[in-house]
Amino acid sequence: MIVAVDCSVFGFDGQHLKILLIKRGFEPCVEEWSLMGGFVQPDESADEAANRVLKTLTGLSGLYLEQLQTYTKVDRDPIERTVSIAFFALIDIHQYEQRLNDQFHAEWFKLDEIPDLIFDHPQMVQTARQKLRYKAALHPLLFELLPQRFTLPLLQSLFEDVYETKFDKGNFSRKIISTGMLIKQKEKDRAGSKKGRFIISWIKNITGRTFTPS
Repeated sequence: MIVAVDCSVFGFDGQHLKILLIKRGFEPCVEEWSLMGGFVQPDESADEAANRVLKTLTGLSGLYLEQLQTYTKVDRDPIERTVSIAFFALIDIHQYEQRLNDQFHAEWFKLDEIPDLIFDHPQMVQTARQKLRYKAALHPLLFELLPQRFTLPLLQSLFEDVYETKFDKGNFSRKIISTGMLIKQKEKDRAGSKKGRFIISWIKNITGRTFTPS
């Protein structure tokens, strides 16, 4: 029996939450779309394997990574019995290395435009998306998808896309600011607005805040 890890890697391009997929490089299902994954080596844990896989794909370390569940269906891989431990990861899409994209034939897809995926990877993506929504209501996970400095409209756009709904601008701002996790910077982002929008950053070491924006 082989043990593998598969990672749903989410990013935000400023308008849409996206997932990073690759073209599988070996049989079975070679050249079909897949989550980024790999086999757990004898000298590493599942978490270590997932971090290694992400480092190989993105060139980045220290990404937010969380284990989801284990998939053990006997015939999930038609070639050999393979147990997969699924993870999801969050990445600032603008830090992603394009050269690695070329190397692995990786592409970002909107969640409503995901192509057919191999094996049980569609279920993994669905589970990851549900877990992201649940955790984001309790913890400031979605900030991991943004640069260190951003605007409130950008943050609201991210929440709206994740939850597939619209939030009242005033209520959203009040609720987010009330967490005490944001720091308003002196400068403004004047792109697309004459008055400009204040740039903010977030404090990573504050915990125990409920983050439901509605």
